[in-house]
This record gives sequence, structure tokens and C-alpha cells, in this order.
Amino acid sequence: MDFSQIIVEPLITEKAIGQRAVACYVFKVNLRSTKVDVRKAVEQAFKVKVAAVNTCYVRPKMRTTGRSIGRTSRWKKAYVTLAAGQKIKELES
Repeated sequence: MDFSQIIVEPLITEKAIGQRAVACYVFKVNLRSTKVDVRKAVEQAFKVKVAAVNTCYVRPKMRTTGRSIGRTSRWKKAYVTLAAGQKIKELES
């Protein structure tokens, strides 16, 4: 898989932005990607050194729109911790 297919998007939430103080970035990633794939993709895309990668699945949630009931899709989240002194300049605001 190409790194552009592995990283879907960075997550911009209050918790994710708080994690950046300790050089931890949160990404939405492809369901079939592994920790090794995520590490290589972040290192290639942002030219940084990755110290650790933790992943988890986000369960689907029930959603109601009018009379119809549905579910959101399940997706995979990756917490990427960078080596000391490293930052992703593109994601810093």
C-alpha cells in the first residue's frame, strides 16, 4: 500500500490537539493497515522519526435521521508518538 492510501486524515479534536504537547499525533487510517505500515507512512509523508504507534478500532454508532435508523462505519485510529524533539510542521497551528 502507498502511504497516501494508509493515512486517511489527521484527527482534529480537543483530545488530539492536547496530545500534541507530548509529540503524539492522531490519525484516521485505513482499516487494513498495520502499525508498521502506519510508521512507514508517517515517516515518509512528514519526514520525522516515529518512536511508537498505537492503534484501535472505533466501533460503529447508531444514528437516527427522521424515521430511518442507520449506523456509522467502523474505522481505525492510530496514535503516533514521535521521537524527542520532533514535530509535524504541517499539522501545527
